[in-house]
Amino acid sequence: MKIVIINYGAGNIQSIMFAIERLGYKAVLSNNPDEIKAADKVIFPGVGEASYAMRMLKESGLDTLIPTLKQPVLGICLGMQLMCNYSEEGDTKGLGIFDVDVVKFSSKVKVPQMGWNTIYNLKSELFSGIAENEYMYLVHSFYASICKETIATTNYELEYSSALENDNFYGTQFHPEKSGDIGEQILKNFLLLTSNF
Repeated sequence: MKIVIINYGAGNIQSIMFAIERLGYKAVLSNNPDEIKAADKVIFPGVGEASYAMRMLKESGLDTLIPTLKQPVLGICLGMQLMCNYSEEGDTKGLGIFDVDVVKFSSKVKVPQMGWNTIYNLKSELFSGIAENEYMYLVHSFYASICKETIATTNYELEYSSALENDNFYGTQFHPEKSGDIGEQILKNFLLLTSNF
């Protein structure tokens, strides 16, 4: 299986590479459109600020490539947020894969939300074998609202989407690669998905 992690200068790449290796697979880092298109699975990571990350995607032409991919694609953290319509962070237009906007937590709670929180209302093959209310590791100040594409929910001040799915595209607000055995099981589930698109 060919696994490509998109390398565009805004990713938490090493920890994802190590998690995939622990599962017995190898991943390659690439920003080459042909290599990304030829992959069986694509992981779209992201750490940092949305407008900067989107600028990096545009400079490499990946902003037009990613929405056209047909194989399973997993956006993680900022990667998931960039797959949404819009982010308040840096007034950033997203890739429009998930039909939801990303907004900032209010000043009533500590931001970023950093640490462990539960996921529930699980609704996808991505969560095969995963129990309700397992703890995942999160670090974020912005969130995607609940929408028709929500496949996992977390509560921090309010309920928000901790995972999204639209056709072959998946996104997690939490970091599966930093969420212990349960997170690795979610990564494994993603790698075992078959593409029907």
